[in-house]
Amino acid sequence: MTIGLTHFLVLGAALFCLGLFCALSKRNLIAILMGIELMLNAVNVNLIAFNKFVAPGSFEGQVFSIFIIAVAAAEVAVGLALVISIYRDRTTSSAEELNWLKL
Repeated sequence: MTIGLTHFLVLGAALFCLGLFCALSKRNLIAILMGIELMLNAVNVNLIAFNKFVAPGSFEGQVFSIFIIAVAAAEVAVGLALVISIYRDRTTSSAEELNWLKL
C-alpha cells in the first residue's frame, strides 16, 4: 500500500478538526494557543503534501510551510507573553474571566 495525497489530506483534516475543537472548547488560554498551533500544523501537512504530489519539482510548499512556522512561533511568543502578563495581573488564565474590556 502506497501513501497517497488522500492520506495526507485526511491527516491534515483530522489535525485541523482537533485543533479547532481544542481552540473552541477549552477555557484555558494555553490550550487555546495549542489548538491554534495544531491548525497551523495541519495547514503545513497539506502544503507539503500538495507540493509533493502536484508540483514535485518546486519548493513553494516548503517555503510557505517555513513561513507558517515562523508566524506560528511569533504568535506563540506574543500569546505566551500576553498570558503570562494576564496571569500575573489577574491570577487566572481562563478565557471566560477575561471580560474586563467589555462594555
